[in-house]
Parts: sequence; structure tokens; C-alpha cells
Amino acid sequence: MNNQQANIAALLLRISLGTMFVAHALLKIFVFTLPGTVQFFASVGLPGGLAYVVVAMELGGGLLLITGTGVRVVSLALLPVLLGALYVHAGNGWMFSSANGGWEYPAFLAAATVVQTLLGAGSYAIKLPFENTPNTTQTN
Repeated sequence: MNNQQANIAALLLRISLGTMFVAHALLKIFVFTLPGTVQFFASVGLPGGLAYVVVAMELGGGLLLITGTGVRVVSLALLPVLLGALYVHAGNGWMFSSANGGWEYPAFLAAATVVQTLLGAGSYAIKLPFENTPNTTQTN
């Protein structure tokens, strides 16, 4: 893989992940509503107030991923959200089409987020001053 391929891969992955995080935040806000999401969190044994943190992380983190801002830090910060979703869905079976959703989708998204952390933002991103480390490496 060359640098150009790695940069395009990083771009596609971060836009896909960012869009997914924003979509899930908006689902919790507009479909399930914030009070409904708080109630769901409490029903599965999580602190209800954690719902607000998760929604803020999904929305803010998703937007940061889409723009390519702080991608490694943001991806790593979003990993606990996905591990929490994996925990919630672990008892429902493997397939996400299982009743109440299985664990395959959160597990895949967690793995994709780890890959994004390793890849970085790529060249097609907004860079902050502290992000002076290389985003990709060239391999043959």
C-alpha cells in the first residue's frame, strides 16, 4: 500500500465512522428522545445520566471524525462508547438482527475505531497544531 491509498482509506473510514456516530446520536435525540435514552440506559444497569455523555460523545466525536480533527484522540475516546454498546448487546446473540440487537455490529465498529486510531486522519483532514505526527506510513 502506498501513502495515497492509505490516505484515501483513512478518509473513507473516518467519514463512515463519523457519519455512523452522528446518526446514532441523532437517533437517540430525535427518535428515542433523551429521556427515553436515559431510561434505556437505566434499564440495562447503566447510570441514566451516562446517556447524555454518550450522546455528546457520539455527536461531537462524529463531527470531529468527519472533519478529520484530532482523529487519533477522538477515535480512542469513542472506543469506550462502542465497548459499552458491545456489553449491552452481548447477551442478545451474535447477529445484530437478533431480538434487541446482537453484538456483531458494535464489535465490528470497535475494531474499525481501533483501525482508525492506528491510521490517523490521513492527508485529507483539518490538522491541529499538536497533530504534527505522521498520519500514515508507506509500506510496500
